[in-house]
Amino acid sequence: MASDPSSLTVKVGGRTLKISNLDKVMYPGSGTTKGEVLHYYAQVAEVFLPHVADRPVTRIRWPDGTGEGRFFEKNLPSGAPAWLRAVPVRSSGSRGNGDTVTYPVIDGLDALTYLVNLGSLELHVPQWRFGRNHQPTNPDRLVIDLDPGAPAGLHECCQVALLVRDRLAERGLPTAPVTSGSKGLHLYAALQGRKNAAAVRDEARQVARELAEERPDLVVWKMTKAVRSGKVLLDWSQNTAAKTTIAPYSLRGTPAAFVAAPRTWDEVERGAARADGLRQLRPEQVLDRLDADGDVFGAQLGG
Repeated sequence: MASDPSSLTVKVGGRTLKISNLDKVMYPGSGTTKGEVLHYYAQVAEVFLPHVADRPVTRIRWPDGTGEGRFFEKNLPSGAPAWLRAVPVRSSGSRGNGDTVTYPVIDGLDALTYLVNLGSLELHVPQWRFGRNHQPTNPDRLVIDLDPGAPAGLHECCQVALLVRDRLAERGLPTAPVTSGSKGLHLYAALQGRKNAAAVRDEARQVARELAEERPDLVVWKMTKAVRSGKVLLDWSQNTAAKTTIAPYSLRGTPAAFVAAPRTWDEVERGAARADGLRQLRPEQVLDRLDADGDVFGAQLGG
């Protein structure tokens, strides 16, 4: 019997992996196949891996592509190989009886390829890492998610991003922008790890409240949908210890393939000045930018 040309057995990081259904269209809006998805992640791995290292990864999986059903996965996938690093985390229930979730950790191209081959298009991580004792440490990043309420869009997000950048700079926190690959922007600031997640969340919430009070025409800090039309929500809750954010350089589960793409502040300033000044980026554009400029996200965060 002839071998299946859409499946391959490959060596990745010293591991033998079977990758399958390479011709399957994962993004009907752009015709992007599973083989192209795996190729993108392999090409971006050098800059992607440091930003997810030692962090538990939650996945949104589209086994049959973004035109079909999806599901959210925290636990280690069923049938995962023994070599895939996994760390159990006990959540705190209201009566101290929380569940234990065993998360995979992406610590190499082999782990990344294994998870992506399962249809894990979106890879999300928290703002903290595991320490040497396999316990969560204090956050080393603060993130604010700028989420526009229609008819507001990326243009308004860029205007608000400049306000957030300046306010965090006043607190001694330089920031790095990432277009989300969906509708908005994410702003990250590097932390020293001196504050726990609750304190970091409260600081992000305070910044959001201050800016909403100063610019009520443009900014909201409460999640209530009724007050968000035409404004930008500063979602501070992404800093809660149990929350995760789409990782920089991850693909998104949109109809066509887009990426959570690190950007420069020059680009955000152009986006604030012109309604068409900034757009979400496709995978091939991100790879071209990496060839030209390297990892602007890590550079801006000092990593």
